[in-house]
Amino acid sequence: MNQAVDKLTNEINAHLNADGSFHFCFENSLETDVKMILLLKTFTEDNLLIQQLCSRLAALQHKDGYWKLYEDDNGNLSATIEAVFALLYAGYYTKKSPEIKKASDYIKLKGGLTNAHSLTKITLALYGQYPWLNLMHLPVYIILLPPKSPLSFYDFSSYGRIHLAPILLVSDSRYTVKDTKIPDMSPFLLQRDLAPLDRNTRTLLLGVYQSIKALIGLPQQLYQSARQRLLLYMLQRTESDGTLYSYTTATFYMIYALRSAGYSKHHPSIQNAINGLKTHLCRTQKGYHTQNSPSAVWDTALLMYVLQMPPSPSYDLNAGVHYLLNQQHSYYGDWMMNLPSVSPGGWGFSTSNSIHPDVDDTTAALRAISPYASSNPVIQDRFVRGLNWVTAMQNDDGGWPAFEKDKTHPLLSYVPMDGAAHASLDPSTADLTGRTIEFLGHHAKFPKTDPRIHKAIQWLKKHQEPDGSWYGRWGISYIYGTWSALTGLSAVGLSTGDPCVHNGIQWLESIQNKDGGWGESCLSDEKEQYIPLKASTPSQTAWALDALISVHKQKTPTIERGIDSLLNQLEEETAWTYQYPTGAGLPGKFYVYYHSYNYIWPLLVLKKYLALVGTVNEEKQQGTPG
Repeated sequence: MNQAVDKLTNEINAHLNADGSFHFCFENSLETDVKMILLLKTFTEDNLLIQQLCSRLAALQHKDGYWKLYEDDNGNLSATIEAVFALLYAGYYTKKSPEIKKASDYIKLKGGLTNAHSLTKITLALYGQYPWLNLMHLPVYIILLPPKSPLSFYDFSSYGRIHLAPILLVSDSRYTVKDTKIPDMSPFLLQRDLAPLDRNTRTLLLGVYQSIKALIGLPQQLYQSARQRLLLYMLQRTESDGTLYSYTTATFYMIYALRSAGYSKHHPSIQNAINGLKTHLCRTQKGYHTQNSPSAVWDTALLMYVLQMPPSPSYDLNAGVHYLLNQQHSYYGDWMMNLPSVSPGGWGFSTSNSIHPDVDDTTAALRAISPYASSNPVIQDRFVRGLNWVTAMQNDDGGWPAFEKDKTHPLLSYVPMDGAAHASLDPSTADLTGRTIEFLGHHAKFPKTDPRIHKAIQWLKKHQEPDGSWYGRWGISYIYGTWSALTGLSAVGLSTGDPCVHNGIQWLESIQNKDGGWGESCLSDEKEQYIPLKASTPSQTAWALDALISVHKQKTPTIERGIDSLLNQLEEETAWTYQYPTGAGLPGKFYVYYHSYNYIWPLLVLKKYLALVGTVNEEKQQGTPG
């Protein structure tokens, strides 16, 4: 075990940069590579990078012709459509290529473009390969509606708005790229009547249109004002590297929205955005990949915290703290709309992110700097700023969201787009709430009696599943949520005597694999029910072990078997389970293999276990019962 700790530590330190940061690959679903290929082909002459991205994309094709999002996925229609379109447009394949013929058969078998994800259809519509008229359109006027309307633009979550703004502009203008090299996808447009909108969706849209009728002003002036305000919304949220909120997906749509507004393809805003996206590239085993949002701040905060843990702290404190302090936000972002009296103090996910902080990154950064706050007034001041921001972000229901407070408008679940509830809302979740109170309990020393902690505990108890688990939104999925909830509840003083903790532990122990580890399929995220992977992954095994160690505070047979399994998994770096995505973004569309996770979570658990064993041995030597 000590050898494993040393090995992990040495491998992590090999990634250390001069500024104290760590840059691990944030390897997500292939749609970001597709979008990058389309951008490069349309707006640049960077043929080398196009070929490099196409080479990796082609290598991901299954022998049966389809592309998939994770190992136990039996094929993903939208991913396959997007890959085929990108590879044909780039000239990497022709329609006569056997790879394309196999993929074409799969696409037709699955119902063609009609059954594709809404975002896939929008991407194809931008190139004239799917009818804009077949897509649901919210009118651009929605950005002019006041908050009292049945639905306003600012009711959407911040990450929903940042994608919605450019999509509204391109769908309103029916913008399409003009290029004779665009491949014809019409053979996949299998005719089928569009499904009628359900009653809730009709109610939502009717409310929007009725509110629009109440707007005062000349129609053409209102229309131009709405388009201009959407354009301004994007431009004001463009980061210094040219990207929109540091997201590849949002930046992709922004570039076409700028074209729809009359910007030249050579305009600095467009070229700067593309150059910014080039900094999102990372190298994987199969070639270059476009990260949706580089994870340097997230990785650095977590790794800095873990490396500083006993029994073998080893980290350049000055460089790491300096890097994190430089990444703390000082600008007001959209979060201030619900919190106008709160000062900036959060952290974002990426180095280029300066206006879109989130709760998870902020608590991670605060954990990392908390041991040094008491002896350094500057760090103490930054810590308090971050702490104030986190506590202010607590939703009225007692839980914590990711980006903005109380973005839970119930009507948004009925926006007729795939995954609307996940993309449009930013509700309290078990993973965010659990990790936040873990930080507040362990590192900010909030007692269980604190009203904010009490509300969070009640939220977690209310949202526990009947089987004892919790659903985690930003990871896979019930193991992730249960780990977050149990470590949080333990940190604020709840023990196995509490029924919700007891039931959570029982559930975790009941799903332990025969090899001693834990593993959960991405299908859990899609089906919203626990589906075992039937294999163990290092990060999910570590999450389960962290929960068990945090609650039991002593060795158990389940923990012992889990530790043995984890050590074995760390020796199998070529196994598919080592690279299985355990991060989640959008059900059925976007999953993440964090390259850092096979270092962070196993190292954290091994260090906790060694500390636990050391405590037990010390008690025995002193004759203390335990």
